[in-house]
Amino acid sequence: MNTQWIEKILERYGQNVTIYGAEGEVSARAFLQPVTQSQEAHPFVMTELGSIDDRLWRYLGRTPLEERDVVEHDGRRFFVRSCRPYYVGETVIYWWAMLEREREAAQ
Repeated sequence: MNTQWIEKILERYGQNVTIYGAEGEVSARAFLQPVTQSQEAHPFVMTELGSIDDRLWRYLGRTPLEERDVVEHDGRRFFVRSCRPYYVGETVIYWWAMLEREREAAQ
């Protein structure tokens, strides 16, 4: 199956990301955006140490990910919480992942 169409979309509309994983450091293009919830009033939680952004982030891209890989974009680092490939027939069209900010993941 031809997947050039998704490559073109990512090239034109995606963001530059760096992925740190078992294969080393990889530069890629992907869609990275915060996950919003309709009942979300405040995208943060107050703690004794200050506020923590509790939003999760969504990754859509062609570069494979594994749990606990790190995705970096615009100076922010995210841990891969969960991920999976999406197929059309036998071909992986893109990878989906749920990410959390590195600072929050470390706590």
